Amino acid sequence: MEVWQHIYSHFNPIAFELGAISVHWYGIMYALALLSAIFVAKAFIKYDNIPIKEQIFDSYIWWAEIGVILGARLGYVLFYDPNTSYYLTHPWQIFNPYINGVYTGISGMSYHGAVIGFVIGSFLFCKRKKISFLFIADIAVLGVSAGYVFGRIGNFFNQELVGRVTDVPWGIYVDGTLRHPSQLYEAFLEGILIFIILFIVRKYKTFDGQLAILYGILYSVARIVAELFRQPDIQLGFIYSDWLTMGMLQSAFFAIFCTFVYLKVKTKNNKN
Repeated sequence: MEVWQHIYSHFNPIAFELGAISVHWYGIMYALALLSAIFVAKAFIKYDNIPIKEQIFDSYIWWAEIGVILGARLGYVLFYDPNTSYYLTHPWQIFNPYINGVYTGISGMSYHGAVIGFVIGSFLFCKRKKISFLFIADIAVLGVSAGYVFGRIGNFFNQELVGRVTDVPWGIYVDGTLRHPSQLYEAFLEGILIFIILFIVRKYKTFDGQLAILYGILYSVARIVAELFRQPDIQLGFIYSDWLTMGMLQSAFFAIFCTFVYLKVKTKNNKN
């Protein structure tokens, strides 16, 4: 446990360097998240004999991924970044990986922003190809829940989104303070656990969109639980008292919205 608790003292977040560019484990994990999401989604298409052509799904991946990247970055800038006004007046800087001529990469992504971007990208694709958005979203969330695990492991390797102060024996030291490894809690709760639930439920789904909307509800609940162990973003802190965080607030609204949509879609399906 001693080695585990001091893992950040002997772990380099930089995997390797290519000239002046440093390749972080964070970036590698996010690449693995994307690849695994695609692999898992395609595996279910084949295994469950889902009626969608491979070339159509391959095209969809690009639309969804662009939506995720744009949404994640813009969501962070709007809801979490302390320099929101600067980015709104200098929008070309939002995706600029250089600061004063030095390559620093792009940091700061919002999951809820990624979801919004995913929905918009997917909706536009489906409208163009005349495909049911709910149908293709059910396929996508199976891959997303699996790939999500790598994303949170990437946060852990990058020593960010750290947990709250604790005295549990499996805690890790961050700048001399013992904290919950909350990124790994999220990898399990919001990734592995949700994937298992969707894996089971998929065989019993009764309407298109059931898995996608259920994912939104499950993620929101899991995120609220995980936020109890996660240190609030330093630039925001607690937004009410000493317990409510921005992640909790967004997740609560998202859960309510998804529940409303679930009941509406289910009722419409039953009538049909």
